[in-house]
Amino acid sequence: MVKVMWVSVLALAAAILLLTVVKIPVAEGVTCSPMQLASCAAAMTSSSPPSEACCAKLREQQPCLCGYMRNPTLRQYNSSPNARKISSSCKIASPKC
Repeated sequence: MVKVMWVSVLALAAAILLLTVVKIPVAEGVTCSPMQLASCAAAMTSSSPPSEACCAKLREQQPCLCGYMRNPTLRQYNSSPNARKISSSCKIASPKC
């Protein structure tokens, strides 16, 4: 009886570990930091178009955008008209989170 219970616990632990591994983002090597998007500040706060550096960083940070959108502090910037303008100018689709 103890062995069956022990095997069940190990199977459950293995299943949880597998689910955890599956949820790891594919964005290996990308450091999710909103500060990486500092080059987009001028375009975000004015009517100026985004720079090529901004677009490059936005493409690099694309796997992180859903996390930024879930952050209450950053959400206001992600949903602003300027954010949509930048995404459109940089030809980056809005993520489906």
